[in-house]
Amino acid sequence: MTDIGKTLQNARNEKHYTLDDLQQITKIQKRYLIAIEENNFDALPGDFYVRAFIRQYADTVGIKADKLLSELDEQAGKKKVEETEEEPTEAKTRTEAVRRQQQSSTPSQVSQSFDKFMHYLPTIIIVGVVVIIIGSIYFVVAGNKKEANQAASSTNVSISSDVSSSKKSSKKESSSEEVSSSSSKKESSSSSESSSKSSKGQKITNTAVSGSRFTYSLTSPAKKNKIKFTSKGGSAWSSISVNGTANWQGTLQNGASHTVTLPEGTTSFNISLGNSNVTNITINGKKFDFLKENSTLTVRQITVNVANE
Repeated sequence: MTDIGKTLQNARNEKHYTLDDLQQITKIQKRYLIAIEENNFDALPGDFYVRAFIRQYADTVGIKADKLLSELDEQAGKKKVEETEEEPTEAKTRTEAVRRQQQSSTPSQVSQSFDKFMHYLPTIIIVGVVVIIIGSIYFVVAGNKKEANQAASSTNVSISSDVSSSKKSSKKESSSEEVSSSSSKKESSSSSESSSKSSKGQKITNTAVSGSRFTYSLTSPAKKNKIKFTSKGGSAWSSISVNGTANWQGTLQNGASHTVTLPEGTTSFNISLGNSNVTNITINGKKFDFLKENSTLTVRQITVNVANE
């Protein structure tokens, strides 16, 4: 049987991640990471979070989560079987008690039951008559509603002719709106072309290095810069924040990509990489070669200051 927590812990150690590193990458609280490694799944908020946290943990350390989740389901199934083993014995005990109670019944008790039934028989008959009367009233009201609906449908036929004429006029108006929208599309396409032209002369320069933190300067940027993340050779967790506000974070599988468009007027943005050796980044279609500053680092924090002219 697979030890889920031990498997994840060994994979983390092979990646040289501390629990603090893993907390920063996955955004999962450290106490939950410890509970997972100790197989103490009851300490997590619920079954949904158990599965989600295990999958994110496994993706981050580079192992397949499906096998671990299958083992988790198997362990949960065995636990349910153990909890229900005592139920047949309790059910048997209750059945035996009912049987003894039925055997202890006397003819006098049967007679008493019959007397009670006869006592309530008039009440039962009266309730039945009331139900029949109410049912009759319901069918009468339903018939009247049906006639009213038929009259309303005939009225709708006359109204529909007026509606069709109004639709014709609205079609003419919509055609004029389509002409105006096509002209606006042309204007937006011309503005996007000018934006791409302005990014051709962009330049990214490293200005500072401190451990796993790197600072760069982006000159001659576009009005709306596009940052594209691509994972090649494995899964990788990445995040980006703009002017100190979180914009996007996620784990990209091998071959997957994600593009983030920065707001116009952005002065700085921060990128966090959990597996930088398999992560490629382009800014406005141009490769951002961040690995040339210490290519051996796996986890790194990147700050890019945008010089808007």
